[in-house]
Amino acid sequence: MTKPRIIAELLVTTAAAMVVAARGLPALNVVGSTLLGGALCAGAAATYNQLFDRDIDLVMQRTRSRPLPAARLRVPVAFWWGIVLLVLSVLVLGFGVSWLAAGLASTGFVIYVGVYTLWLKRRSTQNIVIGGAAGAIPPMVGWVAGAGHLDIAALVLFMVIFIWTPPHFWALALVRKHDYARAGVPMLPVVQGDAVTRRHIFVYSLALVTASLVLIPVNGMGWIYSAASILLGLVFVYRAWQLLRAKDTNSAWRLYKYSITYLTLVFAAMVVDTVLPVLGN
Repeated sequence: MTKPRIIAELLVTTAAAMVVAARGLPALNVVGSTLLGGALCAGAAATYNQLFDRDIDLVMQRTRSRPLPAARLRVPVAFWWGIVLLVLSVLVLGFGVSWLAAGLASTGFVIYVGVYTLWLKRRSTQNIVIGGAAGAIPPMVGWVAGAGHLDIAALVLFMVIFIWTPPHFWALALVRKHDYARAGVPMLPVVQGDAVTRRHIFVYSLALVTASLVLIPVNGMGWIYSAASILLGLVFVYRAWQLLRAKDTNSAWRLYKYSITYLTLVFAAMVVDTVLPVLGN
């Protein structure tokens, strides 16, 4: 119910932002509270996403084995499970980090459940674009945990993930297009076709690389992050170009898998770039 693999990805960006903002490792109690509170909030959001989507999850091959459509879990149990996770998240972040961190995490919950799941997912091809803001909030939570406040660099990290999200999910949607069509979910390739989706992916890929490079002057990043963001970004654009030209699901699947690697390595490079000079001193 909590989608632990997605939680792991979110925690990577949270932890990296926390280290970069603090220019090192914050106090262990802050680190623990940030990661635990973030995981609880993400788990609550995933629970309510599955609770409200259980009808279409039953139709889609990729999701029909989830606990609710597979009838392994009752709806009231899932409802209260999500409530408990959300309340614990607010308490852990509020008392363990700051109420700003708790408020940001709660905002991510509202966007994912209210804006994306309940409003946009079944109504608009922009569902994953606007709803993607939810996944871009964890690094802001991490930044607040590390620096105690928000600044322009935190907003840049938000934009990196916000722009990364559409090509990541649209690549998956190209592979699972018939699944989404069967469930009546208006993903971009279902409504506007593969060609339009591939062009959108390529444009967003260019914007993603640009956003990642903005962090260099904004936060004074060094050569490690600079080199990594350029090289990883060029590979991302190249794979998007391959998808634009090849027009097959294999290229879409390769881009989807690489997008996960890209995000992980870019944020890892931020940490290495920040920590190495500190260790050298």
